[in-house]
Amino acid sequence: MASKMNGPVAKDQKIGQDHLTEINRSSTFKVQSPKSKVQFIQPTPEEFSVLSWFERLAFRLVHRMNQGRWKRFWTWCQRTIGAGWIRLSTYNLMQVYGLEHIEGASRERPILIVANHRSFFDMYTVSTVLFRHTNWRKQLFFPVRGRFFYQSPLGLFVNLVMGWWSMYPPFFAAGDRPIREKRAFDKYSVRLLSEICRNGPGNIIGFHPEGTRNKSDDPYSYLPAQPGVGKLIKDASPQVIPVFIAGLGNDLPRQVLGNWSGGDKIRIHFGPPVDFREYLSKKDHMRTYKEISEFVMQKIADLGEQDRAIYSR
Repeated sequence: MASKMNGPVAKDQKIGQDHLTEINRSSTFKVQSPKSKVQFIQPTPEEFSVLSWFERLAFRLVHRMNQGRWKRFWTWCQRTIGAGWIRLSTYNLMQVYGLEHIEGASRERPILIVANHRSFFDMYTVSTVLFRHTNWRKQLFFPVRGRFFYQSPLGLFVNLVMGWWSMYPPFFAAGDRPIREKRAFDKYSVRLLSEICRNGPGNIIGFHPEGTRNKSDDPYSYLPAQPGVGKLIKDASPQVIPVFIAGLGNDLPRQVLGNWSGGDKIRIHFGPPVDFREYLSKKDHMRTYKEISEFVMQKIADLGEQDRAIYSR
């Protein structure tokens, strides 16, 4: 049975390092982490050339901020400053279930957090729970659409003050307004994200299988799962933890004030790790990716039904 926690929550295989055989002429450099060497791959000149001068500048900056000492520094900022203000803004409303599932995951392998998407603040709130209520080393990566975060100074500023540069790697040729000429760079981002999901103890990757926010008023409705998360799981085989989130809005002042004026309860349900063995043996095919993505969304929906059983009363 999933555990329930209000307010503060009690703290509490070495795998071979695969090399990306897809990459031709792409250089790599190694960043020493406390437990293993993690490879961050570089885009080829052809992949990099499809970006504008500002996109290249933005990517180089954020790429550097997600490595080595810089990554450790920004992770400290996330754990103290970022998690601190989110905690201050939500402590009267926060309800957490199933934290034992994330606690029971292996510390030696990356963890892919897959969650429904209804608010700009979904993954920020989940990351705050992880920083405040687990004490093992972790570093966060949130792949995003690069159209905003990598195409303007404002986007870079938001990435800094909201995500401490963790909105990385960027994708440009995805979503409802794809920039198709940048598909070459997105292929690089797929390889990079697969590497982050495959290697690196403490790596936590936040991913929304729906691809965009669901703007429906029904918290138990979901958009169709996109095949991207299925391909990522098939390629990298990370630990996958489903999460259901409800009660968060998109109006930041109202959300913060609701902590003291009686806003909606913020509910976060962590599920057990998902077993994908029957899918991992299948051929690499779009149909397989779609099946995995739909299976992931079903696990999230199951947690939603758990929430409905508690709160529909």
